[in-house]
Amino acid sequence: MPAADLHEFIDLLKRNGELSEIDVQVNPLLEMTEIADRIVKKNGPALLFRNVKGYTIPVAMNLFGSESRVKMALNATEPADIGMAITDMLKVPMPKGIFDTLKLLPVLKELLSYPPKIKTSAPWMEITEKDLSFLPALKCWPHDGGRFITLPLVITKDPETGIRNVGMYRLQVFDNNTLGLHWQAHKGAAYHYMKAEKMKKPLEVAIALGGDPATIFSAIAPLPEDMDEFLFSGFIRKDNVELAKCFTIDLEVPRYAEIVIEGVANPGERREEGPFGDHNGYYSPVEKFPYLHVTSIHRRKNAIYPATIVGKPVMEDAYMGKAVEEISLPVLKILNPEIKDINLPVESVFHNLAIVSINKRYPGHAKKVAMALWGTGQLLLTKIIIVVDSDVNIHDMKEVLWASTTRMDPARDVTIIKDTPTDTLDHASPYINMGSKMLIDATRKGPEEGFNRVWPETIEMSEEIRNLVSRRWREYGIDKN
Repeated sequence: MPAADLHEFIDLLKRNGELSEIDVQVNPLLEMTEIADRIVKKNGPALLFRNVKGYTIPVAMNLFGSESRVKMALNATEPADIGMAITDMLKVPMPKGIFDTLKLLPVLKELLSYPPKIKTSAPWMEITEKDLSFLPALKCWPHDGGRFITLPLVITKDPETGIRNVGMYRLQVFDNNTLGLHWQAHKGAAYHYMKAEKMKKPLEVAIALGGDPATIFSAIAPLPEDMDEFLFSGFIRKDNVELAKCFTIDLEVPRYAEIVIEGVANPGERREEGPFGDHNGYYSPVEKFPYLHVTSIHRRKNAIYPATIVGKPVMEDAYMGKAVEEISLPVLKILNPEIKDINLPVESVFHNLAIVSINKRYPGHAKKVAMALWGTGQLLLTKIIIVVDSDVNIHDMKEVLWASTTRMDPARDVTIIKDTPTDTLDHASPYINMGSKMLIDATRKGPEEGFNRVWPETIEMSEEIRNLVSRRWREYGIDKN
């Protein structure tokens, strides 16, 4: 069975030697970040700080900071297998008759088997807090504008359609009753707030801290805009996510959350938020964002506060991002069958660079793929796309650099597109949310693409000789160990 909540997940990590418990007193202001940063970069364990200076609630960090822990969070499922299961459903043809309809029934049953279930009670209802002063929110980096909640599930509903969105956006603790809402313009909650603002209505917002690990992961998954993250989590878990209704607003939150904060974001209200040491390795500047007026706070008696840190990669979010990449690849292949593989390098902070290998079939094929990717979900924020041939291993940067510099002519094969959407955190763009993109076409070219010379043959040893040397390797006496 999948872990039902954060407690069960932490127990699972402990049984598998993936947890380190710290009993000495540790300060959530900077000290925890330095500890977690060192552990993440050593590919170390999850951390449970039991003695938090100034607070009674323990703090859990680096919960997803390894491939093995991400797999545990996904119900012991490989991310690529989740992607394949999704594409299997997308491949189902429309029924043409009664027999085709009968064939669809198992697939429809799978799709509809895991909707969230509403329950009347929840562990997070055990204690009512008067304000946010009990919360051990971290100040992560020296020049951060304050303390931030960094691993929340932020739940909103479209004020027109009622469709739910669950996102993960940092929340600055302004005071004991107010939180900054750093939802970027391209995100679902920002769209809901924009609609509510046009209607001159406050937007109700629920913030859940904790819950089962698959649901926490689902909040960062680049799902289609109207797909319910709780339904996706149920699909991963193969078990329905249980929800419970909030007290002061018309929203539901995971029943097994640790802490639940309810509130409203009023139309027209903005407040300066930041700076914040972000995942691109720089401080994101102070900008005005909406903010939350807290109306209710509840928590479990034995609540654990989940947190993460971001900064110069590699950080915990790298492992989560790579899992998202693996889940997304089969879906991208359905939309663009020519794609062989995709790599969003951790060091380029995911949105800055995508390397794509394709089975090239016609002139201009690389441009077609790049345009398609820029028009797909959150890939619209990708700054640079490098397209290479299918013989290049895009996860080996030596091969990528070799192909990118030997199969590309700058004047012919570099395309710059101005005035396009960019990541809000891209400080290099001339304007916030607006900048340029670049395509590097590093595929082999033919006459139709302006290459009229003979393309040289790639150097490769024959299979016969490779096998011969492999068989005789010990005879050579080169490796003594």
